[in-house]
Amino acid sequence: MNEPVRLSAWVHGLVQGVGFRWWTRSRALELGLVGSATNTRDGRVHVVAEGPRSACEDLLELLRSGETPGHVTVVVESWESARGDSTGFEER
Repeated sequence: MNEPVRLSAWVHGLVQGVGFRWWTRSRALELGLVGSATNTRDGRVHVVAEGPRSACEDLLELLRSGETPGHVTVVVESWESARGDSTGFEER
């Protein structure tokens, strides 16, 4: 259950210009994850996180919690094997 995985989450809603990426980075670091939170041109935020599956699932639950900055309407997720190509967690 705690094999390293890669979570890719596309977060829709009012999530740009509200501190969402900073909040996501803080939660990810608390969970011991690496990756990034990136604004996209269409107003979404793309979150990529790698680490133990349980920690990635915790982050996904937080993204959907309704307690983020801004307003999340939906989070579309996909999973794959960890690539191991990230260090730290970046806001982009």
